[in-house]
Amino acid sequence: MTLTSLPPLAEALDGAVDLHCHSGPNPFSREFDHVEAARDGERLNMRGILVKSHHHNTVMDLLAMHRELDGVATPIFGGIALNAQVGGLNPYAVAMSLQMGGRAVWFPTFSSRCHCENEHHGFPESDYDIPNRVVDVVDAEGRLLDAAHEVIDLVAEADVLLSAGHLEPAQSAQLFAAATERGVRRMILSHPNFIVDADVERCRQLAELGGYIEHEVGMYDPRASASGTRGCWSSGSGPSAPTTRSSPRTSDSEGAPCPSTPSCASVRPCSNEA
Repeated sequence: MTLTSLPPLAEALDGAVDLHCHSGPNPFSREFDHVEAARDGERLNMRGILVKSHHHNTVMDLLAMHRELDGVATPIFGGIALNAQVGGLNPYAVAMSLQMGGRAVWFPTFSSRCHCENEHHGFPESDYDIPNRVVDVVDAEGRLLDAAHEVIDLVAEADVLLSAGHLEPAQSAQLFAAATERGVRRMILSHPNFIVDADVERCRQLAELGGYIEHEVGMYDPRASASGTRGCWSSGSGPSAPTTRSSPRTSDSEGAPCPSTPSCASVRPCSNEA
């Protein structure tokens, strides 16, 4: 299956921003690298792409690839996921990523307790034996850790995207509430029906807190699953527009959760679903 065989998908990509692109290099096998992702975006007239790794700061990748990326019309951005491989809730790593051009901070994904304590079907396997540990974001009393507040403050100061990662829904709500109070304007929860298990009411609560809910369209398309192609569809929803699977939304509202441009709906093929 190719994009040319799916005209509506290609049309949706025109002017879109992908907020959830898993390209390489990466310890998980990926079907394309960051440069190929950017060139695909240019071919499809996309407005931007945000590349994510569960293991490392992707800003460094993009800086190393700048000679190949400089001539590509579709801008590509990086960020950092706060898993064990970068020291967990590490404000120093976050500060470095943001100062070097990072546009997103993902709270723990596969190092979250929610992820580590539940082996979820469909998550890709690494090509390497990578040590991992749980990265908690709350203390024994259920309060957000000081390091979490430090990270939130850095995100607010840089005015970039904050993702709940793979936190359990209640912790995502805590995070969004604290982030809103501390001035964060761009927040997102990814694939609520995969790994994080956020039901409709919880998604509504997160949207009311100012968050956007992102659905991966490939998870609903049996043709994509059968062919190994995964789609990433960022369907923005806020207090005034609850998310639906069938109604991807492009938002031009202030505070939309995009790294550098106001368009928030995004669809493009990905090598894996998470």
